[in-house]
Amino acid sequence: MTYPVKNISVSINRSADDVYAFTSQPENIPQWIKFIETVSKKGDLWIAHTTVGIVKIKWPQRNDFGVLDHEVTFPNGEVFDNRMRIIPNNDGCEFVFTLFQMPGKTQAEFDEDAGLVTADLRHLKFLMEK
Repeated sequence: MTYPVKNISVSINRSADDVYAFTSQPENIPQWIKFIETVSKKGDLWIAHTTVGIVKIKWPQRNDFGVLDHEVTFPNGEVFDNRMRIIPNNDGCEFVFTLFQMPGKTQAEFDEDAGLVTADLRHLKFLMEK
């Protein structure tokens, strides 16, 4: 059985290579994802201080495909697989985040998460286009 899903995207008027170069660096995450305040590397993980506590992020290796899939473990032990892609679009790109509605999450919580992701992607667009 599949989960309900929303593909949330933003068009960015900057090359896919430039956007990937910025977003593939975990050190830049606090600049464009609002709930993350700081990040630091610890072994194979990135430790993020966030508005909900300390989360662990398993960040992907650099690749030639614009793939930024990563795993986030929240303080309560919940693990989320986040799927992100940067897709070239002429001189710019599309940044796509696939949000899954996980079991136990209400429609209202899913919609709230989608709103937060949308706000983060809009902020990323602002940063990359300024």
